[in-house]
Amino acid sequence: MGRKKKAFAALIPALTLVATAGQGTLGANASETLRTANAAAYPAWSADGGTGTQRLQGAGRTNPPTAAPTDPQGGQMGDGGPMGDGGQMGDGGQMGDGGPIGDGGQTTPPADPQGGQTSPPTDPQGGQQNGGQQNGGGQNGGQGNGQGNGQGNGQGNQPPANPTLRADQFVDIRKAPRVQQPRRGRQASTGVFASSCGVNKGQAHSNPDNVLAAPGVVNGAHHIHDYVGNLDTNAFSTDETFAAAGTTCTNGDKSAYFWPVIRLRNGQDNSDRAQQSQADGNVGSIVTPSSVKIQYLGNPRAKVTALPRFIRVATGDAKAVTNGLKNAHASWTCSGFENRAFTDKYPLCPRGSKVERVLNFPSCWDGQNTDSANHRDHIQFADPRTGQCPQGTKAVPQLRMTLAYNLPAKPLAFALDSFPESGHDPVTDHGDLINVMDEQLMAKAVKAINGAKAGTRIKRRR
Repeated sequence: MGRKKKAFAALIPALTLVATAGQGTLGANASETLRTANAAAYPAWSADGGTGTQRLQGAGRTNPPTAAPTDPQGGQMGDGGPMGDGGQMGDGGQMGDGGPIGDGGQTTPPADPQGGQTSPPTDPQGGQQNGGQQNGGGQNGGQGNGQGNGQGNGQGNQPPANPTLRADQFVDIRKAPRVQQPRRGRQASTGVFASSCGVNKGQAHSNPDNVLAAPGVVNGAHHIHDYVGNLDTNAFSTDETFAAAGTTCTNGDKSAYFWPVIRLRNGQDNSDRAQQSQADGNVGSIVTPSSVKIQYLGNPRAKVTALPRFIRVATGDAKAVTNGLKNAHASWTCSGFENRAFTDKYPLCPRGSKVERVLNFPSCWDGQNTDSANHRDHIQFADPRTGQCPQGTKAVPQLRMTLAYNLPAKPLAFALDSFPESGHDPVTDHGDLINVMDEQLMAKAVKAINGAKAGTRIKRRR
């Protein structure tokens, strides 16, 4: 293998393959499972939505001596396996919670926009990326330990196909669980501080990197991120380059805000990243949000203290399909229906209503660290029932990003960019913050949140 080919292989690590396309579906305890995750997602707006029991393992770590980059959302990456959407688009059977709006019967989803089965993409440096079996055990009788070398030398049976998008993942918003929130105490901080940072129109700032979870790794996310705020954000950004960069925010907020894009599946990707996106299983035209609302909220039980500059904060889990739902904190709803939300379904919105992604971030800081090995331990969510921060942590401003989109109310018409093995499952939605506000702006935010006057408070959701 030549030097160029080795470099390419290092940039596209093997995928953790999922045995069945239905793994993202919740079982008999769905009601209780959903209740906990949406509750954790909303310290200020908790829902009777869903969570799982498995912990995120190995986030931000790599397994020497492999050259594969760190899995940005947890676990170790292998070194082989085919890419793509994983075979034919199934017909989805009946719509899980009643089918599309106004129907309720069986549906026949549209054809796979890529035209039936997808074969592993050709390695631009020559040969197919058929890879070996997974690192850590060799599924289906093959020889594991990441021995695939990019030339199809894996032995044994073919690994299972990656999961595909399913029609039953699209459900009428009127069938979503109702959302709730903790009661406010006397010491509640009820104000709001907002940054207006634009919508990343025309993909002015986007890339498949994740500087928070995979610094220094090109295509570390394996999906495209939209960015607003700091103009420098990429795999090689540092605190120094963040501080020196400009921003799209009108108030001078230099923080980096980013999230995976949404695509129309039958659209055309004409960008210079189209080939890599298709190799990662993300196809179609990228949709620009119609609005991006960035707000910092208070705590229902306490006043907030300042977020430290350059703290890294993540919400959601891009690997929730394989890691379990413990950290699946993003919610999906529709404008005008914000009293209901899904964690594991895409909403089908009535005419005139927009799809909304609500990304609430953890807001109970340990008071010392600006990051941690799994990017979670240094800042946690408040108790979803009481809104109280865990012992040993202090309440800080809670970021909420609300992203609105004009999307068709049709199953399989749109999907989130995701890791190839995650099958565009809505439960994998996530977002990231690197706080680069200077001390003066952060002090202004804290004052606004703690000293809210009448008319500046967020309305309680009923």
